[in-house]
Amino acid sequence: MATAKSFPGGVHPPEHKEATEAKPIERPPMPKQLIVPLHQNIGAPAEAVVEVGSTVRRGDVLGKASRPVSSSVHAGASGKVIEIGPRLGPAGADVMSVVLEVDSQSDQTAADVDLAVDIESLTPDTIRARVAEAGIVGLGGAAFPTHVKLAPPPDRPVDTIIINGCECEPYLTCDHRLMVERPADIIQGAKLIAKATGATKIILAVEANKPDAAEELNRAGQGMADVEVMVLPTKYPQGAEKMLIQACLGRAVPPRKLPFDVGVIVQNVGTAISVLEAVAIGKPLIERVVTVTGELVKEPRNLLVPIGTPIRALLEMCGADLTQDCTVILGGPMTGIAQADLDVPVVKGTSGVVVIKARDAVKHLACVRCARCVDNCPMRLMPADLGIACEAANWARADKLYAQDCIECGVCAFVCPSLRPLVAWFKTAKAEIAAMNRK
Repeated sequence: MATAKSFPGGVHPPEHKEATEAKPIERPPMPKQLIVPLHQNIGAPAEAVVEVGSTVRRGDVLGKASRPVSSSVHAGASGKVIEIGPRLGPAGADVMSVVLEVDSQSDQTAADVDLAVDIESLTPDTIRARVAEAGIVGLGGAAFPTHVKLAPPPDRPVDTIIINGCECEPYLTCDHRLMVERPADIIQGAKLIAKATGATKIILAVEANKPDAAEELNRAGQGMADVEVMVLPTKYPQGAEKMLIQACLGRAVPPRKLPFDVGVIVQNVGTAISVLEAVAIGKPLIERVVTVTGELVKEPRNLLVPIGTPIRALLEMCGADLTQDCTVILGGPMTGIAQADLDVPVVKGTSGVVVIKARDAVKHLACVRCARCVDNCPMRLMPADLGIACEAANWARADKLYAQDCIECGVCAFVCPSLRPLVAWFKTAKAEIAAMNRK
């Protein structure tokens, strides 16, 4: 077990993990209805392959990947398709979705199965094909189709796989519990990822505030020369890809480049397990662990739930007090999205549902040039100048200030004394710059 250096910048927000970090993962009763969006990934949406009235079984394909950078979606329960149409998604926009009426009489839980797999007998193409069929995307939040990530360009060889177990976002503990409860499966999934990409080294990266997870991973990987558990200092956003690569390997990903440009691929611990399940038993990505927590949740829990579960059902299971003026966030408070409707579903990238007391709206002020955002930006950008450019809708200037390299971690907004909505502005800037470049 090794200790890595950290990265420049970053902050230390209150962790708020104590409510769920020791709570085992539970599989709650099935909801009565699943709402499964056909677009849950970076890239193109899936195309529906079922019709209203169709009867489906758990694991059946509901939507097929439509393009190379796309991801299929599957039924998380047996039931009947009662609607196909636009439904509000977690990002605040309508998404074409398949609505299932769950069959309460069918067995919805997966029995314990043998996940043993002969990695040496598999080819990289076989692994990628099974991952694609399973509709796996990155479960750390970005939701990039994993089969694409496992096929780096031939002229950019990958030597190291980093399995990201940092989970630096406040409140969330779903990855922590996976590392404690399923360390051997994480390592087997990592080995499949390494086989698919030609990498020869695996680093299991864990923040220092999760010593039990590091211990379990170290025990499971004992005697494996190609596997190293690396404990990183606890700091936000340690789990961001470029920060993680810097901390673990001392390699800096150049502006507008990707991890494979420096010989690395980063995958989340949950993604590694999903890869193993897809390759070993053909299980598609139909469920994920979600942390339900926050100051207004009476019984915080880590729940393994089907993709498409309405967040209202999770809040009811955990005794959330919604009578108070509250904010419901999908994800964590630094990068998550506040929800206006509790009927939006859990999607592949949903790591948590956090309920906190609503804060009074405060008008942001002009930049006071304190440079706190500059000092703490992990990407070494100039958020103050970038914010001024965005406020003026000067997208060309924002492009010159490397807006596209912003990882939207929220550090700049967290430290800003003027309460400027920097991340929201930067997201808009990135979309505007992308539109400019398409012209």
